[in-house]
Amino acid sequence: MKRKAAVALLLAATALLAGCSSTPPAETKQAAPPPQPVTGQQAFQQMYVQARSWSVDAAPLELHSMNLKTVPSAAGKAGAWRATFVSEAHARARSYTWSAIEGEGLHQGVFADQEERWSGPNADMKPFLLAALRHDSDEAWKVASDKGAAYVAKHPGGPVIFFLTLSNRFPDVAWRVVFGESVSTSDFSVFVDATSGKLLGLLRG
Repeated sequence: MKRKAAVALLLAATALLAGCSSTPPAETKQAAPPPQPVTGQQAFQQMYVQARSWSVDAAPLELHSMNLKTVPSAAGKAGAWRATFVSEAHARARSYTWSAIEGEGLHQGVFADQEERWSGPNADMKPFLLAALRHDSDEAWKVASDKGAAYVAKHPGGPVIFFLTLSNRFPDVAWRVVFGESVSTSDFSVFVDATSGKLLGLLRG
């Protein structure tokens, strides 16, 4: 009986040592999700936080999307955005970028450019209130793609750029959805009120 107990004890000890010396299975690392484009308001809010650290009276002057090769833009979202803020108290302006990636001449996350002199508002660009931005770029895209359905059908997959400004053209801050590589080369734009979300007009040529 004692011999059986001793053998059982020896077997248990051997199993315990074998368990302690075995190598635990390696943990499977999940691949990081690919960078995704975001709406103008999502990027803008992150840049606004840093702009307020630069100057407490920082006010938005302009926001526009930037098309990247590695993070394709889609449905009012882009892989990078640039915003310009101004300080009326100091007559200075400063631009910030938000990028989903580190590359293509941009830094990932929010990055601040050097501040510059600002001569004040003009007919094409005036500071606007943050609260005026009630309708995001993806909502502007829905309006623009609907009203410009014929143009989109003729130019499928073409580049689109979004600009957010307050100018003398309209009473409220507005999105300009530009179909093309740039404003100068585009032959079709749609303007959407960023406060009401309503169509403001079309520009051809």
